[in-house]
Amino acid sequence: MYHSTRSVTEQLTAKSAVLAGIAPDGGLYVTDDLSELRFDLSDITSKDFRGIARQVLGRLFDDYADEEIAECVDAAYGSTFDSPAVTPLVPVGDDYVLELFHGPTSAFKDVALQMLPQLMSHARRDGERIMILTATSGDTGKAALAGFADTPGLGIAVFYPQGGTSDIQRLQMTTQEGGNVSVCAIEGNFDDAQSGVKKLFVDTALHDELADAGVRLSSANSINIGRLAPQITYYFDAYAQLLRAGAIELGDEVEFCVPTGNFGDVLAGWYARELGLPVARFIVASNANDVLTDFFATGAYDRNRPFFRTISPSMDILISSNLERLIYYMGGGDAAYVNGLMEDLARDGRYEVRPDIMDAIRTLFAAGSADDDATRAEIAACRDEHGYVLDPHTAVAVRVARDLPRTTGAKARIILATASPYKFAADVCEALDIRADAAAPFDCMRALEDATGTAAPRPLSALEGATERFDDGIAPEQMRAYVVRACKEATWE
Repeated sequence: MYHSTRSVTEQLTAKSAVLAGIAPDGGLYVTDDLSELRFDLSDITSKDFRGIARQVLGRLFDDYADEEIAECVDAAYGSTFDSPAVTPLVPVGDDYVLELFHGPTSAFKDVALQMLPQLMSHARRDGERIMILTATSGDTGKAALAGFADTPGLGIAVFYPQGGTSDIQRLQMTTQEGGNVSVCAIEGNFDDAQSGVKKLFVDTALHDELADAGVRLSSANSINIGRLAPQITYYFDAYAQLLRAGAIELGDEVEFCVPTGNFGDVLAGWYARELGLPVARFIVASNANDVLTDFFATGAYDRNRPFFRTISPSMDILISSNLERLIYYMGGGDAAYVNGLMEDLARDGRYEVRPDIMDAIRTLFAAGSADDDATRAEIAACRDEHGYVLDPHTAVAVRVARDLPRTTGAKARIILATASPYKFAADVCEALDIRADAAAPFDCMRALEDATGTAAPRPLSALEGATERFDDGIAPEQMRAYVVRACKEATWE
């Protein structure tokens, strides 16, 4: 059963939690049964990606029949990824890079957002209409759009910060086909978009208005447990790949370095550890928006700081929503305590975690940050030293990992590569001193191909000349009206 991080009174099945997305009190859905769900490691790591996905999702979402989970996995990971491994592991220097960008939108979000529509389709009742509301700092939006486009009974509205994405990320969203999709720019940054979406989820008058039209709201952000759970799979799969390569032995501990803003990607790894994966440590890598780095150092989460637009825009976030889940678990499941912290955040823009909880967190997590100059330097250094081209988000993680020696006991370190460098070709070209017009993203793609001998993913290069369908731009306070209109105009069948 699942309940809010802020209250244990309402208990939901997995299907209901996936459909709801976020709890009515603004909390995130969690289950207290993790200790009872641990896997036999040899059973998990002997499987391929799809087999691991079936086992992970079947265990966490036990009200889905085995046949339903199998159908979801086959639909999500059948022909939509350009690598048979789905998320291949590549040695780079002394570490390994887990390439999570082989899906249809060239970002790690595809692993979860090819799955979430399948889970929702199997959970919703016949005739039920669900509008997905999603805030994006760049990658979630397109991955969600690609996953939900023209899915019967499901609609999606995506909000992104005006000027806060790369040109390619924006084009991926604004050119999306589908009669059930809407895309809109928001004045402000990602946190403004995310806060606006959260307000809509607790707007009871809006819910009543939409219910009269037969529509309910849900989320495709990692606040939705149905979005977070599929990401657990690639942590187990990375370990299995190391075993098959002979790089580790069964039971050896490893560590992961994860570039993150909303804390969902690294939290999925913590879930994997709770389910039995031998992990010595997680390294949380941030860009110049280093609110998480400061949190792990001080125990105080404080969003009252300058916001920076960086060359790693998917991490330009000051409110890391999934941290709430970690605090709930590490605090012993004290929902009232979490609720108080979140009230502090809403009122004061900050909260401070008890020292005993922080001591427990620091046994498993380290953190560091890298600004744009350090990120560019790492892109160049990795190409020069290893012949491997990083996108700016992955480069943040590689730089942070460079500054933190591998922890004692870890037999291997895995760095999560969250996007193709071609999504950020202009910035990668600048870092590699490749001559290209930064204002012409497809010229940058071609220049990067010529200089590195690699090829841009076809879904990205095919954006050149595509028609932009969406050019809306609104203030955050106009989001409610936009959602009502999107529900009325969506094609639901």
